[in-house]
Amino acid sequence: MVGTSLPDAVRKDIGASLAGTDAELAGRYPGEPGTRQPVHTVYVPADAFAADTVRTWGARALAALDEHARDAGALADVLGLPEELAGSVHDRVRAKLTAEPVEDLRIDFEDGYGPRPDAEEDAAALAAARIVAAATAGGTAPPYVGIRMKCMEAAVRDRGIRTLDIFLTGLMEAGGLPDGLVLTLPKVTFPQQVKAMVRLCEEFERARGLGHRRIGFEIQIETTQAILGPDGTATVARLIDAAGGRATGLHYGTFDYSASCGVSAAYQSMDHPVADHAKAVMQVAAAGTGVRLSDGSTNVLPVGPASQVHAAWRLHYGLVRRSLARAYYQGWDMHPGHLPTRYAAVYAFFREGLDAASARLAAYGARAGGVSAVMDEPATAKALSGYLLRGLDCGALDADEVTRLTGLPRAHLNALAGRPSA
Repeated sequence: MVGTSLPDAVRKDIGASLAGTDAELAGRYPGEPGTRQPVHTVYVPADAFAADTVRTWGARALAALDEHARDAGALADVLGLPEELAGSVHDRVRAKLTAEPVEDLRIDFEDGYGPRPDAEEDAAALAAARIVAAATAGGTAPPYVGIRMKCMEAAVRDRGIRTLDIFLTGLMEAGGLPDGLVLTLPKVTFPQQVKAMVRLCEEFERARGLGHRRIGFEIQIETTQAILGPDGTATVARLIDAAGGRATGLHYGTFDYSASCGVSAAYQSMDHPVADHAKAVMQVAAAGTGVRLSDGSTNVLPVGPASQVHAAWRLHYGLVRRSLARAYYQGWDMHPGHLPTRYAAVYAFFREGLDAASARLAAYGARAGGVSAVMDEPATAKALSGYLLRGLDCGALDADEVTRLTGLPRAHLNALAGRPSA
């Protein structure tokens, strides 16, 4: 028997007083969605998008790899890969570029497309819908695909709304919205613009008989007002709140945001201090909400002579690795030549940490220090399992090796990471 001093009524009263807080915590911070997150988003101008776009990007990326890093040793020399990783990374990059070169495709009707006659953009939006629908039906679409419409600013608002409507209507008339549909709302400055996007989604769902919140969207963070409001308060959390549970991601816009901060063109980059500040604010605001993060891109293209390609590859590889270390597991790729280094960076990141993460997780499972000599807590076990699951999702790791090293099946990793077992 143990003694207590507080009456049961106190416990019950506290529980009743916090019921509203409990509900708000559950609603606002549901945790990770537990589904695969793409490692990148490929942006293609709407007028350049075609049925063979993904296949063409894969072929061009493979050609670049064969020309400028034909084997594991050459890739290691260019990127500084450890010898013990080079073979596995090179093999996996080649396999990825052959089987699934693009994980997330965004057909761009905004900056990459620009202003066009209405009839021309109408036709491009309908063509995009038909191509996406055919690729989805044929099993050749990327896991995630959608459009970036024009923003909610007055000058282009009507055009953006019409393009969105044509694209979604075209998908519906061709068989329905694909499971991996993603929409991107750019140049957001105020929560009211996000609420307007919510209204569009609601009205479309109602018009087409779709379920509530069937349509979600990403919020692109590329204006200073999206980070700091006119009253001096942080605003990213307000944007997420305004989305009413429809926000799926926050995407950092490297060049628009840098320019809005007055950074000259030569210094606009994903690793500039203004970028780090914005992304840190985004990260804290999104933590626990289920809204995922994506870094931006580099505009240095791997084209030209070998020395120039190699320099661009080293830059891109380093920037992707930097993002991964800062828990930005997704970024933008603007050119087929970026795909080899995107996947090389991602695969090296997960493979080089496989043994240590597995050992720590196995030790945690056994409730012992183990060879890792680190006493991890549940939150760290969640991070370790999440790390391994991300590696599995993108093809950096194999299920058999992870199970062998950790002693845990994927279902157990899902449970530790807070993912649904399915």
